[in-house]
Amino acid sequence: MTATAETSLRTARGPRLGVVHLLRLRKRPIEHNDFLRATYGDVVRLHVFGTTLYAAYGLDAAEQVLINRERIFANGPAWSHFIGPFFRRGLMLLDFDEHLHHRRILQHAFTNDALRRYHAVMVPHIRSGLAAWESVPQPRMHQLFKELTLDLALETFVGVDLTRAEQDRINQAFIDAVRAGTSIVRKPVPGTPWARGLAARKVLEEFFFTHLPEKRRRGGDDLFAQLCIARSEEGDEFSDEDIVNHMIFLLMAAHDTSTITMSAMAYFLARHPEWQEAAREESIAAGTVDYDGVLGLDLLDRVMKESMRLCSPVPSLPRVAVRETSLNGHRIPAGAFVAVSPYYNHHDPAYWPDPTRFDPDRFSPERREDHSHRMAFEPFGGGVHKCIGMHFAGVQVRAIFHELLRSYRWSVPAGYEWPLDLAALPFPRDRLPVRLERIDS
Repeated sequence: MTATAETSLRTARGPRLGVVHLLRLRKRPIEHNDFLRATYGDVVRLHVFGTTLYAAYGLDAAEQVLINRERIFANGPAWSHFIGPFFRRGLMLLDFDEHLHHRRILQHAFTNDALRRYHAVMVPHIRSGLAAWESVPQPRMHQLFKELTLDLALETFVGVDLTRAEQDRINQAFIDAVRAGTSIVRKPVPGTPWARGLAARKVLEEFFFTHLPEKRRRGGDDLFAQLCIARSEEGDEFSDEDIVNHMIFLLMAAHDTSTITMSAMAYFLARHPEWQEAAREESIAAGTVDYDGVLGLDLLDRVMKESMRLCSPVPSLPRVAVRETSLNGHRIPAGAFVAVSPYYNHHDPAYWPDPTRFDPDRFSPERREDHSHRMAFEPFGGGVHKCIGMHFAGVQVRAIFHELLRSYRWSVPAGYEWPLDLAALPFPRDRLPVRLERIDS
């Protein structure tokens, strides 16, 4: 920065009691972010989670941080602060050359051919899983999705047969590890989410280390086996620790964010039955589809995108500035935490007219509101850290909803509303109670 540029930069301001505002952000995320932005400007300084965090508003700031052309903003130290003890050295927690090295090895697990194989493996398990929903006495859609997506992730990524009890144990470990990252008490105090997250990490490590020797010996088409045999062009391979770290992170990512997306889709389709019926008609008309067919379900694709816009699976993306820089005309010191919020940006009326309304046609060829700015729609992040599993997630979500729409109608209780504290904890606390009605397609 030049001397003139330095003197023209402003110092970011913010409220003194950051935790109070964090709690308000959880309850009324859009309204309170609007208040902070109007009061303090486009960069707001908050003291939360034991550190100072600069919240940056607007799509231009999101592009600067996430595209990161000058390699100023680092993922690793930011995410490590929040989830490092539970998902350490997962791909999202690596940076720059090391991140590129690991991503190149992992990328082969998400090629088009690999996705075709995953889809073929998933479909029979989706159908059998959905068939069992008919006998659930008080269905909670979020919980059903979470169980199903974990089963699918274990089948397509891990390739290990587990008892229902073991699946439930691993599922709970992932839930505890994910929740721990948003804990306000960030020490292993017994009974706190942080302590439960640390215990969950040990469960997951034990699970993968136990099965790793067999995977190295026998190989296979699943991701776990592929990581065991993966080699870079220079002949480098993953250590046992690398494999376990990546599997814990990828398995979490493969089912947690998809569960959030599908829960949101189920909720909005229940609140808007006309869209549910239209999507059902499309799926029934398509019949049994292969990988290419499920990707061709246009209306379902628009429903999925609009649900991710309204309920971003990852509502906030933190980074750490590795050197001093500027953002929205404000000085950002070296070592500072910076966060941009896809959730907030997806509700910006300058790019999304009537932003709280559920309207899948925003993504129709005639409107394409997601093209109003490069960063207008970024549920998977942006830049080199854009989610490596985004296409897998899209295939999985479409495949599940295609079968679900052909098998059931569903509705929520009269007057039911899903509270929008999802920006901080993206799941319904009541697990989304629904009435399921089996249909003949």
